[in-house]
Amino acid sequence: MQGKILVVDDEEALVRLITYNLSKEGFATIEAFDGNQGERLAIEEKPDLIILDLMLPGKDGLEICRNLRRQDILIPIIMLTARDEEIDRILGLELGADDYVTKPFSVRELTARVKAVLRRRPVKSEAVPAREEAHIGSFVIKPHQYEIYQHGQLLDLTLTEYNLLELLLRNKGRVLKRDYMLQVLWDYNENVSTRVLDVHISKLREKIEPDSRNPQFIKTIRGIGYKFEEEPADD
Repeated sequence: MQGKILVVDDEEALVRLITYNLSKEGFATIEAFDGNQGERLAIEEKPDLIILDLMLPGKDGLEICRNLRRQDILIPIIMLTARDEEIDRILGLELGADDYVTKPFSVRELTARVKAVLRRRPVKSEAVPAREEAHIGSFVIKPHQYEIYQHGQLLDLTLTEYNLLELLLRNKGRVLKRDYMLQVLWDYNENVSTRVLDVHISKLREKIEPDSRNPQFIKTIRGIGYKFEEEPADD
């Protein structure tokens, strides 16, 4: 088996279709048809990934995502929605979702997204082997725990923020283009725009910068992307 997938959607026919196709690809599947059941199974069953509908009876997908992340449950989440507005995509990703698929979609595409999300945990880098603990300035990356520490303090990061910060840290001093970052972090998901990346950068700055409005670590390279710079020396 490639992994265990929890599918949460109130459209039973769609759930059956998704689980059937995932099973053909070698995944074990769990089904839930409302938000309360979905959140309970996410906690009890500890799946490798959750496919989560945004609009559900009981708790909706955003509330479930928020609750899981508050409990430090970092299971990857792909959100499903019939909406097609960027604000919904940004909100879902801000709350810790890892990918976003708009209905209607092909099950083949969804299966590919599932494999892509599972494949990119954790972010790989040519500079330092991804599974090695790394000390970079005042930061320590512990990839086995999906944790990053700053000055010895554990940072409160969503999984997406963890992947983003790890990518920046392991490429310290390099300018990373926005397109490259989208490719690494979201496999060029057409639903994820550079605006979504900028939102995550802004949230990350709020957590690691002394002054997020005047960032010392994550520098914007206008028209290109971002660069993580050396920790400034003390005066």
